[in-house]
Amino acid sequence: MNGWDKNTHTKNNMNLLQQYTNYIKTQDLFQQKDRLLIAVSGGIDSVVLCELTKRAGYDFAIAHCNFQLRGEDSTRDEKFVQELAVKYGVPFFVTHFDTNTISKQEKKSIEEAARDLRYEWFEAIQTANGFNYILTAHHADDNVETVVMQFFRGTGIKGLRGILPKQHRIIRPLLFARRAELETFLTENNLQHITDHTNTESDYTRNHFRNNILPLIEKNYPGAKENILKNIDRFTGVELLYKQSIDQQKKKLLENKGNEVHIPVLKLLKTVPLKTVMYEVIKDYGFTAHQTTDAIALLKSETGKYIQSPTHRMIKNRSWIIITPNQSGEAQNILIEENDSRIEFGGKCIELQKFQNISYKIQNSTVIAQVSLDAIKFPLLLRKWKHGDYFYPLGMQKKKKLSRFFTDQKLSLSDKQNTWVIEMDKKILWIVGLRIDDRFKIMPSTEQVFTIAVKEILNS
Repeated sequence: MNGWDKNTHTKNNMNLLQQYTNYIKTQDLFQQKDRLLIAVSGGIDSVVLCELTKRAGYDFAIAHCNFQLRGEDSTRDEKFVQELAVKYGVPFFVTHFDTNTISKQEKKSIEEAARDLRYEWFEAIQTANGFNYILTAHHADDNVETVVMQFFRGTGIKGLRGILPKQHRIIRPLLFARRAELETFLTENNLQHITDHTNTESDYTRNHFRNNILPLIEKNYPGAKENILKNIDRFTGVELLYKQSIDQQKKKLLENKGNEVHIPVLKLLKTVPLKTVMYEVIKDYGFTAHQTTDAIALLKSETGKYIQSPTHRMIKNRSWIIITPNQSGEAQNILIEENDSRIEFGGKCIELQKFQNISYKIQNSTVIAQVSLDAIKFPLLLRKWKHGDYFYPLGMQKKKKLSRFFTDQKLSLSDKQNTWVIEMDKKILWIVGLRIDDRFKIMPSTEQVFTIAVKEILNS
């Protein structure tokens, strides 16, 4: 919870320093022994944060980013923050970014580029200099703006609970305070600060919400910001319950197989609410909210259909959905059902047939597995081999590790990396294109023969 509406009467009767130290303790943000790095722009919020942290007796340093976006004003800001560090007698870190050029190169907005550059640099300083936490001066009004912007962008519960006071090593210890409270503290204590004239302009998204949209909302709905802050508290609790429920759903649905995730289609289709759970599953693999509908449609599509994110593919494979990294280009664990006749994998395909043993003539070929259908229970699993795999080579009664078998066969490293196996109940039936397992060989008593032929796929 952000601590805003816990006890309004008590809050109003505490001075800002008391509220600050109380918030740090109740939210368990950091300890007196911790070394802190404060991100300082020189504006009201970060100046007040420095003063409160100093008065509370914490050990801190100051970091300032010069984004070189406002000409001489940027130089002025840097000088002011450096003098602030001298005033407090604390270490000072500064860096310069050609933000305009970087934003164009990375195809990001100025706001997004500046944010990413800022946090990457803060974290680098924190790691290199042994600071425990990075403090930023986000306050309650910033939280209101964030939640409203998130709502219009289209967000889930996570977006509606706003900024958290603690995220990993990033701490926002002023989220309890309204901007007006910070301004009052600044004036009463004669603290110097700098004014960024661009804050009154509406070129950036946040400024547009701050200067235009939120004042218009408050004109029609007095007290709207207070209500949003109370909702942030409520949604913080709601998100915790929501996350617990989603985690339970994922535990029931997701089966991890190496670097892949397998999900049973029928079980997923019965899940309620399907759209919500589907989004929560796929978003962890780079898929967007807009792809949720496509992901649901995939459940009833034919085998082989897929959708793609920047990092993963989501593939329909019979009664399963497989989420696999893009670098693999395909599913690395493929089910073989009893009625399958052809399956593609790794630039090859396998063709499957059944014969009566009485009419079948065994062929002398390593590219065809000829096994007893009587000994097989479906589904089979087609996958890449892995270290630790073993089988009983045809004609032998002792097991052999595949790694040793490959050495005996003088396979190259490339051949080993591209070797697939077919297994049943964790027993390897066939090292594809090389050798079958003795436990599945055709016997005189075998009634049906099952053949699996591997072929290269020729590009047309």
